[in-house]
Amino acid sequence: MAKAIPRESKRITYSSEIRALKLIPFTSEQLSIVKGSLLGDGCLHTAWPGTSKNYVFSKMHSVKQKEYVEWVHQKLQPFTHNPLRLYEPTRSIRLRTISHSALTALMLVFYPNGKKILPHDIADIIADPLALAVWFMDDGNAVNDKGVIRGYHINTQSFSEAENAIILNAFAHIHGIDCTIQKNNGKVRIFVRRKSMGKFADIISRYVLPSMQYKLG
Repeated sequence: MAKAIPRESKRITYSSEIRALKLIPFTSEQLSIVKGSLLGDGCLHTAWPGTSKNYVFSKMHSVKQKEYVEWVHQKLQPFTHNPLRLYEPTRSIRLRTISHSALTALMLVFYPNGKKILPHDIADIIADPLALAVWFMDDGNAVNDKGVIRGYHINTQSFSEAENAIILNAFAHIHGIDCTIQKNNGKVRIFVRRKSMGKFADIISRYVLPSMQYKLG
């Protein structure tokens, strides 16, 4: 008989394996991946009501980015012990971790009042090439103008203009990357100018997966 996969559920008591996992700390690499993704498409939320006081990390991407989701899933093991799930209506793949105290600590930084904000340690995240690469794979793209790459967008529209200014200043101070803030449908986002494209790509390219290299142009 196949071994049942331990999981957190509304009516199932935690297995001893789940309880043991909750005592294992996230590695620095795993925290970099989670932080980078929380700036992008990742989110933190509760597990089933009443099952845990801690939070879960999850993210969803198109099946076209399956390799990327599988990479994150593998990197976050053993906390992603359940298989990836396909959400058929949108042809998207969802990744979900177990709930964990390390994620609850991040919840207090990224969602102090229940709404995602720019974390106070954004400079440290931007200084981390892996976190920056994950953020770009989530929310970045090359700006193609008639076959010419003019720069990179980082789609930071979920953050305020003041928060975007903090991001811009951090890029300039930490990496010497020249950015500007662009208007986009009533919101704003970061634009990495053409003259800084090479420097930006050099920082993150070793972490950008082959299937995501197209984002660098």
